[in-house]
Amino acid sequence: MAHDPGMTSDMILVAGSLHLDVVVTAPHLPRLDQTVTGQGVHYAFGGKGGNQAVAAARMGARVSMAGAVGQDGFAETLLAALDAAGVDRTQVARLPGASGMSVAIMQADGGYGAVIVSAANLAIDAATIRFPAACGCLILQNEVPEPVNLALARRARAAGLRVILNAAPARPTAPALLALLDLLVVNRGEAADMTGADEASLDIPAAARALRALGPAAVILTLGADGLYGLAETAFAQPGHAVRVVSTHGAGDAFIGALAAEWMRGATLADAAAFGQAAAALHVAAPLDRRAALTAAEARALLR
Repeated sequence: MAHDPGMTSDMILVAGSLHLDVVVTAPHLPRLDQTVTGQGVHYAFGGKGGNQAVAAARMGARVSMAGAVGQDGFAETLLAALDAAGVDRTQVARLPGASGMSVAIMQADGGYGAVIVSAANLAIDAATIRFPAACGCLILQNEVPEPVNLALARRARAAGLRVILNAAPARPTAPALLALLDLLVVNRGEAADMTGADEASLDIPAAARALRALGPAAVILTLGADGLYGLAETAFAQPGHAVRVVSTHGAGDAFIGALAAEWMRGATLADAAAFGQAAAALHVAAPLDRRAALTAAEARALLR
């Protein structure tokens, strides 16, 4: 694509959502009209944008975050978390009203379900967002309005930046946006939604070909414990890592952030994906209070 892999502009701009996640543990997700007794509660920095920014920074990248928070107490917690991770947050706007938040229910087996209230994230103004002078990559997700993503992707492409879209959560994606992407990352369910296929019987290589035909230069399907499948000029596959899962919550964001960090250091896409997969494996295996301390060195050790 337009991006020169030999660039010195290695900063990553993540434009996207910021949520404070309220994570409760329970034996199972409730059925309709059912109340389930939980065992604990954990308040965590979140939002796919924020998570990916922090993940990239923890894996050694220089990262700037563009987004929005409200004028509430949650905002202070979100901004403090960006500061603690070393993410530049000068482009995080303070807007009237509430900050974004989610409530996630985490099962004993590591599975989870969540409800998101986007709040301030829906009022992000793409026209106010600037690319830092050293920026070489833009990361987008689907938790902010698509016109924001499209406007930023067009400007990034014109400036020669790499553009990554994590099309999560699943929603219809404009062909104009897909055509601007250097990399589209989706999981199995999102790939099924985007190709009109049945998730249970999804043909992974065929889905990757169908997605790449929509416009992105490269596609990666993340398959959880089954690894990943990528397609650029050639295809590549990576098996999963055998780890004991504490929680899968945030695994995809850990993968995206680490992949982007390694890709911007000059790795091939396949090698960057392998690094991202190692970081995600460490993430799902770590207790919640240990995840902030995970390092690139640990991911490299797992790869070895």
